[in-house]
Amino acid sequence: MSLLELFCHVDDFCQSFLPGWERELLHSGQKRRRRAGQLYPSEIMTILIFFHQMRYRDFKTYYTQFVQVYLRDEFPYLVSYTHFVELMPSVLVPLCAYLQGCYGRCSGVSFIDSTPVIVCHNRRIQRHRVFAGVAQRGKNSMDWFFGFKLHLVVSDRGDLLALRLTAGNVDDRVPVPHLTKWLWGKLFGDKGYLSQPLTEQLRQRGVQLITRLKSNMKNHLILLVDKLLLRKRSIIETITDQLKNISQIEHSRHRSLTNFMVNLVCGLIAYCHQPKKPSLALDLPQLEALIPN
Repeated sequence: MSLLELFCHVDDFCQSFLPGWERELLHSGQKRRRRAGQLYPSEIMTILIFFHQMRYRDFKTYYTQFVQVYLRDEFPYLVSYTHFVELMPSVLVPLCAYLQGCYGRCSGVSFIDSTPVIVCHNRRIQRHRVFAGVAQRGKNSMDWFFGFKLHLVVSDRGDLLALRLTAGNVDDRVPVPHLTKWLWGKLFGDKGYLSQPLTEQLRQRGVQLITRLKSNMKNHLILLVDKLLLRKRSIIETITDQLKNISQIEHSRHRSLTNFMVNLVCGLIAYCHQPKKPSLALDLPQLEALIPN
């Protein structure tokens, strides 16, 4: 998505969302008197999201050497880098609402997984202060880490369907009922989602949870098509790799929790706007054959 298309899309959303949000803040007593800034919220959001599409490694270089140099005509009232960083928390709520509108539609075949979002090296855990009391130590199949877990549900077309951020020590099965609230059909996960009570709970809501078995468990019959789709679970691992290495949702230079959330949400939005996503390329007849009535 080009810069102009992105701005038009974001600006249309802001024109419909911000008036209602400000009225809600006014009625609840949370809104305070505030002067209009040089940059509109839609401009701030566009600059933040576009950063994750430009493959820059850090935001300061992107803003000072690209935005302030080459995008003066598009954003004539740019502020200094320090002031812009102070403005970033003000658009966190609109960004979260905008992300909700970027979700795809469930097709009946979904994949679930979690990935660590590391906030510092393990050797610096004792000295870390930014996320003290919020981030936690966790362990995945690779190693121990300190930070958060990003739980994702994606469709066979690579679209995001649901997500949730938890502390690093939260079990993968805990947020599943919330993540699958609007799903139907078959849900494929790894061995970390093995749970008979969870399977029964999802089955009552019309979701069939399918996972591999552990080595010490008895074998049970599974449809060949489900076994083949389990092998395609790597699609969600490809998506998490793109989120970390292309959309830059993970780095250890954060100085505030709010800006960490802004960076994460913008990276997810940038992925949603990718013109080409990892996909299984299943057409409608194939999907209907995979999902029994």
